[in-house]
Amino acid sequence: MSAIDLWFIINSTIVLATIYGTLGIGISITWSSLGLLNLAYGFIFSLGGYGAWLVAQYLTSWGPAIIVAGILSGAFGGVIVCVLAFIPMHDKPNFTVRGLVATLAISLIGTQALLWYFGPYARNLPPIFGDWDISFSGVVLTSDIVGSVLASILMLAAVLKWMRSSRRGLEIRAMMMNPHAASIVGIGVRRTSFYVMAITGGLAGLAAVLLSQTYYVSPFGGLMPMIKGVSIALLGGLGSVSGAVIAAIILALAEALTASQIGGQYVLITQFLLIIAILMIRPRGIAGILDKAREA
Repeated sequence: MSAIDLWFIINSTIVLATIYGTLGIGISITWSSLGLLNLAYGFIFSLGGYGAWLVAQYLTSWGPAIIVAGILSGAFGGVIVCVLAFIPMHDKPNFTVRGLVATLAISLIGTQALLWYFGPYARNLPPIFGDWDISFSGVVLTSDIVGSVLASILMLAAVLKWMRSSRRGLEIRAMMMNPHAASIVGIGVRRTSFYVMAITGGLAGLAAVLLSQTYYVSPFGGLMPMIKGVSIALLGGLGSVSGAVIAAIILALAEALTASQIGGQYVLITQFLLIIAILMIRPRGIAGILDKAREA
């Protein structure tokens, strides 16, 4: 393996791990706090991308404004899912299955709505981090790589800091540990769910903007990122933020190695084989905190 191939693998692993990790952490937080496996995450992802595209197309091409537009659009999509899929049925029997079906339906309907309004054509966003690069020892880091990694890390750090220091964040953490006990001590499940879905939707919106630097925005563009996000959440252990981070690094490394050594068409095959192998050894994932109350 040449030095160029090695650098390509390291570079791809870092970028993919930060972006896919953002999606996986959002899905893990939603499950552990609300008991909802959000299959509408792909629709939220696409909605965030189109929100950023509208701002770039009609208002401004300033990078920070586009990023904020994507985050806010994703947060709005998360609130929509909360209103339609969580609030009406979170206290109904078999909520896990009901929520799964409801979010899948929202994803299908929402994707068709985006297809109807924006058409089937892919849209591209302008370079949101400028056009510069950093070179050292023959290694070149482009603006989109550096910007994507820093934006993902800063967003996740801000979310985790907010969850550790604010009242609403502590309520979310309490629900992640034990939702039944949290409701007993007076934490409003419905009120807190809006914060959870807005935050995780914002993470999806950010990921959409960052991935748009490599891929295009399209109605069905959120399908593959959703698959990657759910895979990371399952591999890391549903509900575990640290497990999702580790799983994102593992799957990103597997994707980079596969694309470099075998071919991009085999990426999903190798990733799912790896997931199956790890889950056979650790059924709860790398660091799952799936509580017994949830299983009951």
